[in-house]
Amino acid sequence: MCYGFDGEGALRRSLEERGLSRRSMVKGALGAVAGGAMLAAVPGLLSPAGAAVAAKRGACRVPPGRISIQLWTLRDDLNGAAGFDATMTRIAEMGYPRVEQALGYFGKTAAELRAFYDDLGIRASSSHDGISATPAELQTKLQNAATLGQRYMVVPYLASSSLSDWQTWAEQMNVEAAAAKRYGIAYGYHNHAHEFTTDLGGGVTPWDVLTTELDPGLVHLEIDIYWAVTGGVNRGLSNDEAIDFAIDTITSGPQRVRQYHVKDRNPATGDHVDLGTGFIDFAKVFEAHEVEEYIVENDTPEISPLRTAEVGYSYLRRLRY
Repeated sequence: MCYGFDGEGALRRSLEERGLSRRSMVKGALGAVAGGAMLAAVPGLLSPAGAAVAAKRGACRVPPGRISIQLWTLRDDLNGAAGFDATMTRIAEMGYPRVEQALGYFGKTAAELRAFYDDLGIRASSSHDGISATPAELQTKLQNAATLGQRYMVVPYLASSSLSDWQTWAEQMNVEAAAAKRYGIAYGYHNHAHEFTTDLGGGVTPWDVLTTELDPGLVHLEIDIYWAVTGGVNRGLSNDEAIDFAIDTITSGPQRVRQYHVKDRNPATGDHVDLGTGFIDFAKVFEAHEVEEYIVENDTPEISPLRTAEVGYSYLRRLRY
């Protein structure tokens, strides 16, 4: 998730520092799908590959109660003519039991927002919140999160080419996570792609720093599968190899992966696409590691935010692995 943050820009800068470019990576991806292998489906509809993946494999499935959606996906409707209340009512009608907060409380207090969600049968189980500037700011965030009944609070984005910055941030997150734990809230970090490609010196990446410095007993990971795959692609891997790279990322770190951002990737362009219309084998990922929360997201909905939400919820309900 990258609301208000330039995830693409951070990735681009990290690639430029390595003498690469997004264009060269796209060219490589185009070569990988040459000969008509690309299955860029009609926007918002499952590709044949996506439908097959949703239906294949074993009897395991994503528990319906663990499906959520990141509100950044819905921002155009939340801030547009439809408005917050009507849009969230539709999300509840689709069957979503959870949401991950972003973009503030839309004119409501935390208590008012909790009451609104309770009436809809939705829980704000998680939120994206940056590192706090002051202890008082952190205290307010935690009090509001507790009022909403959140289980998780996640840092959505950090970017720097400085090793010391990442070390300082890791230390700050450990401190904030300890405070969150006292409220019964699990504190996490959300990745983009540049954590895997930025060279901080001697080949050390931000991901190396985070997985070394973050206290596994306090800080968990919210893995954005799209961005983890993108990190693999931009390290020169094929699409299939990049999926394995993402799985290795999920399963190899000392920190526990408790949440996923589930969004798909166009095999040729690398663009965000609705679930089931790209190439990511989510069944393979979920089979390797199950989590407590599966959060639908698309930074750039193809038809409409609500259509993206419908496609995502339906895909996760059908998926077997």
